[in-house]
Amino acid sequence: MFTSARNQLSGKVSSIQRGAVNDEVAITLPDGQVIVAILTHSSTESLGLQAGSDAFALIKASSVILLTDTAGIRLSTRNQLTGTVSEVVKGAVNSEAKLTVGGGTLLTAIITNDSVQNLGLAAGKTATAAFKASSVIVGVKA
Repeated sequence: MFTSARNQLSGKVSSIQRGAVNDEVAITLPDGQVIVAILTHSSTESLGLQAGSDAFALIKASSVILLTDTAGIRLSTRNQLTGTVSEVVKGAVNSEAKLTVGGGTLLTAIITNDSVQNLGLAAGKTATAAFKASSVIVGVKA
């Protein structure tokens, strides 16, 4: 499968909270961090998702927000993965920031050059990637 989504994270479904219309699906990554996705109940069923099954999460790089100082900050965003900045590639207006989260998994964010400067992003710096559960697309291998 090829997609335009930069972030493709594999793991195992650790829990499913069923709802009348939407389900909340938790996918645990190999390093123990968890991604939460909101899917329609029919999507959960058609993908055959159940606790313990393999799944992957797709997140567009433009949907990822980066934080470098989370002390005292509480977000409504369920997904918050902490890692180390491995690379920042600057463009004319935006930059591509790559964050390595546990187990060597790469997570990419597209942010403005001003944000790179304001956050002091550079290789080796700790950062947290945040994204909404509704921004996660879940898939399984056929």
